Amino acid sequence: MKLKVFKQDGTTTKKSVALDEAVFAVEPNDHAIWLDVRRIQANGRQGTHKSKERGEVAGSTRKLYRQKGTGNARAGSAKSPIRKSGGTIFGPRPRNYTFKINRKTQLVARRSALTYKAKGDAIRVVENFSYEAPSTSDLKGLLSGMELAGKSVLLLTGNHESAVYRSGRNVPKLTVRNASEVSTLDVMKAQVVVMQVGAVETLASQLGAAKQ
Repeated sequence: MKLKVFKQDGTTTKKSVALDEAVFAVEPNDHAIWLDVRRIQANGRQGTHKSKERGEVAGSTRKLYRQKGTGNARAGSAKSPIRKSGGTIFGPRPRNYTFKINRKTQLVARRSALTYKAKGDAIRVVENFSYEAPSTSDLKGLLSGMELAGKSVLLLTGNHESAVYRSGRNVPKLTVRNASEVSTLDVMKAQVVVMQVGAVETLASQLGAAKQ
């Protein structure tokens, strides 16, 4: 598959770039995508939730009233979980949600996600560019020129471009990532994936046939 290359201002060029079929034209594996997305989301959870049980809430442990003769149900302390000020029964406790999947499964998931974008005509390629200083207006101009304004866009750079990342902070619905660090979740969340030429090469070397 060949795609035309856009200029830095969003206009087209006469150049084109070929996408590696081992990365952008595989047989998608939906289960691998589900596993990897679930892993990423689970690993992002803090797991610091906690509620107080009856041994942790403040209050006296004195028996509220005598066992018999009042006509009321038997009652212990005010910390009882059935009372308003009591502790929580089987409440949440701090835990670690992280889990791992095989590295090959992660690679399959990323290839599958990129393949879906390629099949859906949701990939654009732009020439390599960088900024000497952050420029939100220039980055917005690129998206407008490619008719992507208002869409959820994932911009992949070939190298670490600090000024480009900082330029994208104030652009709504835009996420900027280094191609070597992009995740399956990043790709699936975006409506359109915009890749620098260097990012295409990075993905080919990272996810290509040699990584099968």
